[in-house]
Amino acid sequence: MSRADWTRLILLSCLWGGSFLFVERLVPELPPLTIVLGRVGLGALVLAVVLRAVGTGWPKRPQVWAAFAVMGLLNNVIPFTLFALAQGEISAGLAAILNATTPLFTLLWLRGVTGAPLGGLRLAGVAAGVAGVAVMLGRTVEGGTQVAIGLCLVAACSYGLAAVWGQRFGRLGVVPLQAAFGQVACSSLILLPFALVVEQPWTLPMPSPGAWGALLGVAVLSTALAYLLYFRIVGSAGAVAISLVTFLIPVSALVMAAVLTGFLPEPHHLAGMALIGLGLGLIERARRRA
Repeated sequence: MSRADWTRLILLSCLWGGSFLFVERLVPELPPLTIVLGRVGLGALVLAVVLRAVGTGWPKRPQVWAAFAVMGLLNNVIPFTLFALAQGEISAGLAAILNATTPLFTLLWLRGVTGAPLGGLRLAGVAAGVAGVAVMLGRTVEGGTQVAIGLCLVAACSYGLAAVWGQRFGRLGVVPLQAAFGQVACSSLILLPFALVVEQPWTLPMPSPGAWGALLGVAVLSTALAYLLYFRIVGSAGAVAISLVTFLIPVSALVMAAVLTGFLPEPHHLAGMALIGLGLGLIERARRRA
């Protein structure tokens, strides 16, 4: 990847690392489908305003919107909902760490869907990254439930398939801003009837100001802005490259905690970061050899 792509990847890891903290703040006050609908709905509104402001045309072809709907299901509806459910039982940090299994699922989907060779060096890189995540996880797994952990792994699997699916938008002539808007708009339409019927959000107590702030943060920063970066990276560097962001999210979360709260990483956190760095280096070397 280019230096610009690495910069975007690191910024994206910070935005998505923050999303787990925002959702953790929202879970005590709002049910999961309402959280996800608010996230993608507000994100779609922000991106629609940006589309109009920059003069980018709306996608019109039916096959493009069909691709957006699949992308929204795989990249928003399924994983966002599963993580929101899981975070009712486990911490934001544990959810972010489990999310870092996404690159492994991405490679498996690439092999299964496209027949792309995995390569020993790339597999070694993913193995090192997953090992780093396991080391960072440490004993925190004791605080979670098996069901919640399983939900996070299914969500990561969905993210992996979404990364493979998202590569088609470049061939369809869709720019990153259109792709970002299209997927969250379709996600909103898919979620709306389920949230209205299942959770009846109009009957819920009014959220606190802190919850409103968290909802705006997860919608504007962790969704609208994040997906602009996401599709830019997918278009220029590919599915495996974008999946690497999930290795960086736990690292970003620890760094943000250290800066904002004075949290001091423990030795196993530092060892895990080193393994993740090794994994990223191996995957980048494999890409350069290809």
